[in-house]
Amino acid sequence: MPDQDVNNLERRCPRLGSDISFNYCLISGEDDNPCFKILDCWWEYFDVTDYLRRNMPEAAFAELIRTAEKPKNKIGSIIDIIQKVQKTKP
Repeated sequence: MPDQDVNNLERRCPRLGSDISFNYCLISGEDDNPCFKILDCWWEYFDVTDYLRRNMPEAAFAELIRTAEKPKNKIGSIIDIIQKVQKTKP
């Protein structure tokens, strides 16, 4: 699938419960990085691993793979969200 075609793809997000675009998944993770579930969610639609490998810096891709292999538990995710919000408050 050509890269420009993946920008038009949408699917139901298991985390948000609504339809989202692939582009949203590319920036919805920590620090505007891809969501840690992007590989799980999009593998049935196209070769998302190859797409990300070609379009991300090598270190960022390696970190995504590492994170995807061992996702955080719910409590860890909640704590991370709280800390992120606290950092953005003036």
